[in-house]
Amino acid sequence: MLIDIRNLSIYADAPHGEVKILDRVSLQIAEGEIHTLVGESGSGKSLVARAIMGFINPDWRMQADRLWFQGIDLLRLTSKQRRNIIGVDIAMIFQDPTDYLDPNATVLQQLREAILNRDIKASFWQRRKARDEYATNLLIRMGVKNHQQILKSYPFELSEGAAQKVMIATAIAHRPLLLIADEPTTAMEPNTRAQIYRLLAQLHAQYHMSILLITQDFSDLMKETTHLSTIYSGQIMETGSCNELMQTPHHPYTDALGYTSLFRPDRLAPKQRLQTLPELEPNLQHMPIGCRMGPRCPYAKRKCVQRPDMQTIGKREFYCHYPINLPEKKPVAKNQRANNKEQNIL
Repeated sequence: MLIDIRNLSIYADAPHGEVKILDRVSLQIAEGEIHTLVGESGSGKSLVARAIMGFINPDWRMQADRLWFQGIDLLRLTSKQRRNIIGVDIAMIFQDPTDYLDPNATVLQQLREAILNRDIKASFWQRRKARDEYATNLLIRMGVKNHQQILKSYPFELSEGAAQKVMIATAIAHRPLLLIADEPTTAMEPNTRAQIYRLLAQLHAQYHMSILLITQDFSDLMKETTHLSTIYSGQIMETGSCNELMQTPHHPYTDALGYTSLFRPDRLAPKQRLQTLPELEPNLQHMPIGCRMGPRCPYAKRKCVQRPDMQTIGKREFYCHYPINLPEKKPVAKNQRANNKEQNIL
């Protein structure tokens, strides 16, 4: 397992007391997997990525049963040790590249800085030339046509698509094991968005690179997505194989997202309105107790004021008291399964 997160919670101070922004989030990503994290805006998707990278607010409090990368506990590392991992084996693509690219440095200068010495097989006096050639090849691989002009340009001189391709080139310069793409196509035109998603799919196929895609709409990359997790107000709702989860979602939130229509268009009658949830996602200062989906869930009952335990069917995991599309055999709660094992031992 490349990334193994168990019960990750993040707390922040608020005027009325401490607020739990992330509530016991669990996420696993295997090597060579494209794992997509889907949720509404403000659901905590980007915060999960920042927790992995170690980019959260220093005033916030983070705790987890497990936050491992290749078996290494990231929470126990010093800042220097964590930077060595983040800078080499984990890379991140941010939403707005112009906010994270250095406005005072050309694209070539920034690519030079991103390319590690281990990537350059040349003698010391030829290393600069070899690094520049490597940077040029990176842009060519990204599909940048006028790469020589782009190399001399500053970030503010680039278009949205070109700036995002430069950021991707900077991120994959040292071929990381995990690439985190945090809504990489926000506010882009459809053609540019499709280009970026095709590029991510090519990187995955060429380098067998694991990708954590954080998005509100993964329709352009759904064919390549291996596993899918849905998140709502800082709580993971459901996780499983993308095809299985979209064909028969067990959590009402996964079903309400509407992506099932991409897999099963026969479910929609002509001119039928898409299913939507009433009201808006709750404010952090007025977070519901128990299942945070409760106030908007069409299946909610009194029991939903309690946080549901994780239930499993095969390799599917979901957190719901009243799941949908269940097979005849009822799922077994995790704590109940442990009790059954103890009874068998006795």
